[in-house]
Amino acid sequence: MGQVAFDTLKFVKKLELAGVPAKQAEAFSEAVRESHEAVDVATKRDLEDVRKDLSAEIANVRKDLSADIANVRKEMDARFDKVDARFDKINDKFEKLGMQMTIRLGLMVAAAVSIIAAILKM
Repeated sequence: MGQVAFDTLKFVKKLELAGVPAKQAEAFSEAVRESHEAVDVATKRDLEDVRKDLSAEIANVRKDLSADIANVRKEMDARFDKVDARFDKINDKFEKLGMQMTIRLGLMVAAAVSIIAAILKM
C-alpha cells in the first residue's frame, strides 16, 4: 500500500506560527509522521490498481465460464442426439409392430368371415 503524503516541514512551520516552540513542533511532527507510517492506508492509486486487477480476474473468470458452458452444451447436445436416436429406433419398432398387428388382425377377420361364409353355405 502507498503512504499518505505528509509534509513535516509545513506542519512544523504551522505549529511555530501558532506559537508552539520549535522543539515541540518538531516532536509533534515526528510523532504524526511515525503514526502515518504505522497505519497501512490504501491510497486512491492502490484502490485503482486493485480495481484493475479485479476487473482483469473477473474477465478471465467470465471467459473460463463461457468456455465451460459451451463445452457442457456441446456434451448435452450430443447426449440428447443419442437419446433422440434411441427414441427414433423405438418409434420405428412400434410402427412395425403396429403394422404387423393390423395385418394379423385383418387376416384373422378375413379368416373369420371366410369360416362364417363357409358355415352359412352348408
